[in-house]
Amino acid sequence: MKAWQFTGTDKPLELNEVPEPSAGPGQVVVEVKAAGVCHSDVSTLDDPGWMALFPTLPRTMGHENAGIITEVGEGMDQWKVGDRVGLAPVMSDGDALGYGKWDGGFGPRMVATADNLVKLPDEVPFDLGAMATDAGLTAYHAIMAVGGAKAGMKVGVIGLGGLGYIGARVAALSGAEVYGAEVNPETRKLKDEIGLKDVADSIDAFKDKGLELIVDYAGFGTTTAAAVETLAEFGTFVQVGMGRLEATINTYPLIINQLTLKGSKSGTKEDLENLYALMRSGELNPPMNLITHADIPDAIDKLRAGGVVGRFIAMYDNA
Repeated sequence: MKAWQFTGTDKPLELNEVPEPSAGPGQVVVEVKAAGVCHSDVSTLDDPGWMALFPTLPRTMGHENAGIITEVGEGMDQWKVGDRVGLAPVMSDGDALGYGKWDGGFGPRMVATADNLVKLPDEVPFDLGAMATDAGLTAYHAIMAVGGAKAGMKVGVIGLGGLGYIGARVAALSGAEVYGAEVNPETRKLKDEIGLKDVADSIDAFKDKGLELIVDYAGFGTTTAAAVETLAEFGTFVQVGMGRLEATINTYPLIINQLTLKGSKSGTKEDLENLYALMRSGELNPPMNLITHADIPDAIDKLRAGGVVGRFIAMYDNA
């Protein structure tokens, strides 16, 4: 089968012939129906800091996946051929699908384990199911589990793309008063659809709102700095986005306002189940751009250039 593989920093993805996977003990094979393309895929290709996550190359990328189980290995009797599943990307050994020693979903079939598998309700299509596994899972975990968003809380969300849209929408559905920051004017038009109280191009436009929690889904350094300047006393900042791997912040407001800074990575299978319940109800339906497997490198180029509204989801011929 053919898969898009990472071969090193500053190199384009290569479409290589790779062996068909088989299910060993504690494993299943999933026929990929939908695979999301993420900003972190751009960073992986462009930033040498990501090379530490790839002890061996080449590696089939793609960490946002949904599909159907086609083979069940020994010890996986709770699953059966034909089950619809979403795949939580992080493994118990600290690796993730599409990184380390685990191939991802930029190929038509992939191996998964009990660490990954979450039942995908029949009412949730594969494109939404794939988006939820990273953009959704990461967004939900950061704002709800780590940030503690709840009804009545004043919350800021930086970046309203694939992750931020979901994070802001989930917080709004929980009853929080949500303010968004987004540089793309087209994305700012989604204000009412998301349920935002207000939106601006930078979070520091809301310094007077008393924001108790700010989650940065962009992570471009300047966004981190703006959040620290904006938070109310005893506020919490959660960093998720990895647009840049460093930031310079003013420590004065950090100290004087006694702020809490946290990082958040991915999430749990329980988070994913909660997301699927929201998607099943129709209350969470983020914008998507459906593409083909062949379009994955072009989608990465478009993400690199910026200005994309919605998540790129590759729908495979077998979907």
